Amino acid sequence: MAQVTKDMIIADMISIDRGIIAILMNSGMHCVGCPSAQGETLEEASIVHGLDADEIVSEINSYLAESEKK
Repeated sequence: MAQVTKDMIIADMISIDRGIIAILMNSGMHCVGCPSAQGETLEEASIVHGLDADEIVSEINSYLAESEKK
């Protein structure tokens, strides 16, 4: 099962499943296409945006688990 961690680069996470983009954007991280996303970890971006990286990781991993069931 694919899983993400807050230490992962955002672009690497998106390469696992493009559906992750919607989760990031819904959480308030609208810069998934910006150059920073190519080298910034989820944790770093979460700090910049004032978001809880652990919550986002949990939501993404739940999404990935559900996607694998289909």
